[in-house]
Amino acid sequence: MNYKDSSQIQDYLEFLNQSPTAWHAVDQAIQKLLKAGFSELKEEESWQIAPGNKYFVVRNGSSLCAFIVPHQTPISAQAICSHTDSPSFKLKPNAEFRKENMLMLGVEIYGGPLLSSWLNRDLGLAGRVVYTDPNGKMQTELIRLDDHPLVIPQLAIHLDRQVNEQGLLLNKQEHLAALAALDYPTSIPYLEIRVREKIKHCDRLLGTDLFLFPLESAALTGFRQQMLASYRIDNLGSMHASLTALLGSQNTSNDHLKMAVFWDNEEVGSETAQGAGSPFFSHVLERILLALDCGREEYLRLLRRSCSVSVDFAHALHPNYPEKHEPRHQPLLNKGIVLKANAQQRYATDAYSAAIIVKLCQQLNLSLQKFVSRGDIPCGTTIGPIHAGSTGISTVDIGCPQLSMHSCRELAGCQDHLDMCLLLKAFLEREA
Repeated sequence: MNYKDSSQIQDYLEFLNQSPTAWHAVDQAIQKLLKAGFSELKEEESWQIAPGNKYFVVRNGSSLCAFIVPHQTPISAQAICSHTDSPSFKLKPNAEFRKENMLMLGVEIYGGPLLSSWLNRDLGLAGRVVYTDPNGKMQTELIRLDDHPLVIPQLAIHLDRQVNEQGLLLNKQEHLAALAALDYPTSIPYLEIRVREKIKHCDRLLGTDLFLFPLESAALTGFRQQMLASYRIDNLGSMHASLTALLGSQNTSNDHLKMAVFWDNEEVGSETAQGAGSPFFSHVLERILLALDCGREEYLRLLRRSCSVSVDFAHALHPNYPEKHEPRHQPLLNKGIVLKANAQQRYATDAYSAAIIVKLCQQLNLSLQKFVSRGDIPCGTTIGPIHAGSTGISTVDIGCPQLSMHSCRELAGCQDHLDMCLLLKAFLEREA
């Protein structure tokens, strides 16, 4: 197959390129939902919900829940869950400082990025800013600063002679500041000027949530372009597949809610107002039922009839480090969706929730791979156990295999993404 000709893959590339931060990803999702006829509901307003219609709710601009209401009173929900954020570097509140004639920007580590992958790359700044306009009104706006690239330069090998033998050691305070300019005037605030260049009606900058991001675009790679390389594949790939499934699903059921929820802050633990540990999903679900004249009893019964899929990426077998993988659980790129399990419940999968995915893959003739970590290597986790623990909804953890996870440029297979879109669509359309 020529993946370059796939409209879904091209849409995926565009989604990656336009989503340097969680706020941008949610904004892209909103545009797709509005185009497909979804209506926005505000958490602070009263909800009027009609059977058969489609809606979405946004929290903090970085988390989103979209759903399709059945024609009859819902008795269960089928939810696809993923996250919007990725490991990165966030600018410190007082980011600007100088080293000789060099203007530097100080950063904090967000999540667990592979630090060395960020060195020696052209980097931009993106996120949201809060400011007052000329009338004194407070405004919030997304911003992307990519016309004056930043760089985090690596120490030359002549000054670090053992780096190739002993490995690169980076101090997170001293070695990761980004170089922004040379001989920049001390009297001019760099960030505020950059923001005002983009937002002409910015009178005074009040606050920023700005992250570094690589300027290199997402691209197909490898022989016959079978792979895709990009920043934020984890977890925008899951978000894009979930959106594609929801937007393409047919209204085959009269009493099942179809839902897709995208949380922020998974990479830092999810315990935020817009994370999977928040009541965002539960509040939305309960308010849907309240708007349909259902009570608390119906809500609690619906939870027990519902099921969720937590969609996040899985570690593909690394060809240069096969010893890092469990010998009988070694997912390969473009060889199928991965079912993830862990005895310590770092993934939410159990026999019942796994059976739903196994059955769907059999019906669709899709390959299915399985993953567990080696017994002597700690397992990562997802929003799956957090969501299952807070709602009581039966949940399964799946994902596409990936190399270079948490790198500035990750790698995944194109066919796996297409398979995931197909599987998630079938999950939403299944009869519970």
